Amino acid sequence: MSSENTNNSIVVDGLGVAAEHPVFLLRMREPVIFPFALTSVPVDGRNNLNALDGAMRDDRLVAVFNEVPQTDELNRLPFPGTLSQFNDSGVQRAAVGALARVVKEIRMPDNSRRIVVRGLKRIIGISMLKGVNEAPMVRYRVMPESGSDNFSNDNLGRQKGVVRMFQELLQFQPGIPEELQLAVVGAASPSRCADTLADAMNFAYAEKLMLLTAPNVEARLDMLTVLLNRELEAGKLGMQIQADVQESMGASQREFYLREQLKVIRKELGEISSNADVAELTERLSKVKVPEKVEETVKKELDRLELIPQNAPEYHISYNYISWLLDVPWLKFSEDRLDCREAEKILEADHFGLTDVKVRILEFLAVMQRRNEEGAGKAPILCLVGPPGVGKTSIGRSIANAMHREFIRVSLGGVRDEAEIRGHRRTYVGAMPGRVVQNLKRCGTGNPVFMLDEVDKLAHDFRGDPASALLEVLDPEQNFAFNDNYIELPLDLSKVFFIATANVLEEIPGPLRDRMEIISLPGYTALEKHEIAKRYLVKRQLRECGLDPKQVKFRASALNEIIDYYTMEAGVRTLERTIGQICRKITRKLVAGEIAETEKLAVDAKMVRSLLGARKFLRDKATPPAPGCATGMAWTSVGGVVLPVETLAVPGGKGNLKLTGSLGKVMQESAETAFTFIRSRAGEWGVKPEFFNDHDFHIHVPDGATPKDGPSAGITLALALCSLLIRTPLIPKLAMTGEITLQGNVTAIGGVREKLVGALRAGITRVIVPEENRKDVEELPENIRTALKIDFVKNFAEARNIAIPEVPR
Repeated sequence: MSSENTNNSIVVDGLGVAAEHPVFLLRMREPVIFPFALTSVPVDGRNNLNALDGAMRDDRLVAVFNEVPQTDELNRLPFPGTLSQFNDSGVQRAAVGALARVVKEIRMPDNSRRIVVRGLKRIIGISMLKGVNEAPMVRYRVMPESGSDNFSNDNLGRQKGVVRMFQELLQFQPGIPEELQLAVVGAASPSRCADTLADAMNFAYAEKLMLLTAPNVEARLDMLTVLLNRELEAGKLGMQIQADVQESMGASQREFYLREQLKVIRKELGEISSNADVAELTERLSKVKVPEKVEETVKKELDRLELIPQNAPEYHISYNYISWLLDVPWLKFSEDRLDCREAEKILEADHFGLTDVKVRILEFLAVMQRRNEEGAGKAPILCLVGPPGVGKTSIGRSIANAMHREFIRVSLGGVRDEAEIRGHRRTYVGAMPGRVVQNLKRCGTGNPVFMLDEVDKLAHDFRGDPASALLEVLDPEQNFAFNDNYIELPLDLSKVFFIATANVLEEIPGPLRDRMEIISLPGYTALEKHEIAKRYLVKRQLRECGLDPKQVKFRASALNEIIDYYTMEAGVRTLERTIGQICRKITRKLVAGEIAETEKLAVDAKMVRSLLGARKFLRDKATPPAPGCATGMAWTSVGGVVLPVETLAVPGGKGNLKLTGSLGKVMQESAETAFTFIRSRAGEWGVKPEFFNDHDFHIHVPDGATPKDGPSAGITLALALCSLLIRTPLIPKLAMTGEITLQGNVTAIGGVREKLVGALRAGITRVIVPEENRKDVEELPENIRTALKIDFVKNFAEARNIAIPEVPR
C-alpha cells in the first residue's frame, strides 16, 4: 500500500461512518458505475492516469466518484430527492461512489487509455490522501443498506412490477439485447435487478446518479418505476403517431382506388378528361410522329398523370417526362443535300488552304451520297485534331451548311459527370436528359451535324467517366439504340453526323479514339495566314468596327508584320484579334477627329508598329556558320521553329559530355548516341583518340528556359560535333532533321510540314530530311517544295557530304 503524506477529511451531511483502508481514486463525470455491471471508462487527466497506474501495480481496485450535475439537471428529475455531496477542490462530487475492479486496460493508437471495470459495491468516501507520484487515494466504507430487508415482500413486489413494466417496454424498444432481458427477468434479488436495469437503460446522467446514491433498495425500485413508466408513455405516444401515419396512407390508397373506378366510368361514358394538361399533351401526341413504343409509353404516362393530384410532386415529374418524350425528334429529319460539288464550293468559300482536310471530308460526303441513293448507310464519325485556331469548329459548320443540316456544338471541356452525356434518373429532383437529347430537342431534327468540341479535355471523378459514356454515342454498332437514363427508351443516333474535335490526339482515351476517323489539321503556313487575313479576317474586322473597306486598306507589308512579329500561333485567332485591335484604334481616331472622314488610310508595317507598339516576337534566324554549330528543326504547338545547336571542346578534361539547354530524357539519349557515333568515326578525319581523353565536350541548345525533347535532333547534333572536330563550319542557311542510330543511319521523324515551314520563315534555303520522310514531303504544297532545296539522306555520310563538302575523306 502506498505511503500516506496528506489527509483531508470528507465532510458529508448525515453519513457518519468509520474509515477503512484507502484505494486509488478516479474522478469523472460519466459514466455512472453500478455494482455487478461491466462498464467501459475513458481515463484522462494526470491525476486519473497516476491513480490508474497505481491500481494496476496493486490490487486493480479503484474508487469512482462522479461529479454532481448542474442544478437545472437536478431540477428536471421526475421524482423528488436530494443528493449527498462533498467539495473536491472546488468541484462538487456525489458522496456515494462505486468500488470497482479493473478487468482490462486498453491503450489506443492516439496514446489515450480506456479501461473496462466491474462494479463491486456502493461506497462512501471518508477522507482523501495522496500516494506515490501524487496519485489520489480515498478512504472509504461500504454504504449500509437502510430500510427493510432486501428480500422483503414489499421489495419482491416492487421487483415484479418493475420487471413487468420492462417486459411491456420491449414492444416499443425491440433493440434491447436478449441477454439483458434474461438478466433482468432472472435477477437473483431486487437489488441486483434494480442495478442491472439502472445500468442498461438509456436514462439521463442525473437520473442514473440518483439511482446510484439512493440509500436503499426500496428507493431505487420506486425511482425505476417512475422512469420506466415515463418510457412506456413515450413509447405509446410514438405508436399512436405511427398508427395515424398509416391511417393517412390508407386514405391515399383508398383515393387511388376510387380514382381508378372513376377512370373506368369515364371511359365507358366517353367523357373527355377534365385535366387541361392531359388534354394538351394528348393533342400534342396526335400531331407528332413517334415510334410505336414511344406512343405506348406516352399513353401509359398520360393515364397515370390523370390520376395524380396536381399538387403532388409526382405530377410535375410525370408531366415533364411526357413533355420531353414529345419534344424529342424521333422521326423528324431534315432533307439532305448530298451534292459534293456544292459542298466543295462552300468549303472553298469558307476556308483557305487545308486541301488535304477538304479532300477527306468530300470523300466522306461522296460515300454518303452514294449509299443514300442505294437507301442505306450510316453517318460517319469524324475527329478533327489540330492546334487551337486552325478552323476545326468552322469546318463543322461549313459541312452542315453544305448538307442543309442543323448544326449543334457542345463543348465537353472539363465535363466530369457521366450524367452530362446519359442524363439523370427520373427519381432525382431536377432530373434532366443528357446533352445529346437536350440538343436534339433544341435543333428539332434527328439528323443534325453534331460537334463534340474538346473531347481530349474530358475529366472523370467519383461521379463517373463521361468518356466511357461517349463510347455508346460514337459507336455506329450501338448508337442506333442509344439509352438516355432520363428518357429510358432507345433513341436512334445513327443518322446524326458526329464530328469531334481535339487539340492533342494522345489525350483521347484509346477506346474512344478507335471509334472515330481521325483527320489532322496542321497549322497554317505564313503564306496561308496572309491569304486568310486578306480574304476573310480583314473584311470581318472592318465590318465589326464600322469601317469602310474602301477607306481603310491593309497592305501586304502590314499583314506580314503582324504575322511575323505580333503573333506566334498555329491558327489565326490571335491574328484576327490583332487586326481587330488595329481597326479599333483607327475607329477611335476617326471618332475623335484625328483622322478626317474622307481621308483614305493604307495600313503598312510602319503604321502597325506605331499602333501596336514594339514587336512582341523575334523572327527565327539561321545560326551563323561557325565550327561546332548547326541548325536543326523542331515542331511546337504554335508551328515549326529552327533549333540552333552549339558544341565546344574544353581542354584539360577527361572525355566527359555535358548537356545543357533544358533537354528532355529522349533528347539527352539522342545526344549521347550522336557523340558515341562521332567518337567512333573521328579517326577517319584525322582526330587522334587522345583528343577525347584530354578534352571535355559541352553541347548546348540555346533558349534554355524552354523545355526540349525528342529524337529528331540526332543528325543535327552529329554534324555539329563533326564540324567541331575538323574545325570546319557547315554550309550557310542549312537546316536538318532526323534521328540517328549508332550505325549512322538517319531514320524518319514527325512534323515534317511544320518544320519545313518554320525553316522557310527563318530564311533557310536548304534542308536535310530523312529518306523515309520523302512521302511526307511529296504531300507538301508546291510553294514550299519549290522555295526550299530538299536533300533526302539515308545515313550520316550522305548528310556530311552535303553539310561539309570539304571534310577529309
